[in-house]
Amino acid sequence: MAATKHAQLIKQDSREYLTTALLQLLQTTDFNDIKVSQLVTRAGVSRMAFYRNFTTLDDVLVAYFEPEVRQIFDEVLNHVSPAEKLQRLSEFLEQFGAAMKLSIQRHYEPIIRQIFFANMQRFYESEPMLQQVPATKRRYWIGFMSAGIYEIWREWLLDEQQDTLNDLHELIAALQTATFKAVIN
Repeated sequence: MAATKHAQLIKQDSREYLTTALLQLLQTTDFNDIKVSQLVTRAGVSRMAFYRNFTTLDDVLVAYFEPEVRQIFDEVLNHVSPAEKLQRLSEFLEQFGAAMKLSIQRHYEPIIRQIFFANMQRFYESEPMLQQVPATKRRYWIGFMSAGIYEIWREWLLDEQQDTLNDLHELIAALQTATFKAVIN
């Protein structure tokens, strides 16, 4: 049993070393130019340690970013008050803004987008009013809204947040309402 706990600790340490090393490399290197051999050297772990934990470099970023994005969506799904949602979203965007910009610069934005879209689907699938929309239309609408909201968020970050978060929320709410009405009719 002790060996199992020890092995689990070593595996967790390896995951953390690999994640930290990848995030460090991304500060100066394009994601597409990073090789596993370069990462394991930087992390101070074996190539085998990498493959015991991950299959691809994408997996390292997913394992790092997915819980962070999932947490903010979980809070929204747990129906915190609108004021708390706005405050929590402000904090999240403030903290995550630099990571988002770096993902664009270093060409791993599709990973962030995929995580965002998966959580948007979770969010919308939990909405009772959406259940009245046929499954096919619902899937298209969720994809449409996810892409639109992501693009609004992306442009807002790249535009140095010139609009207020409240303005963004009002825009998203208006688009969501209008497109939802169109799907129902």
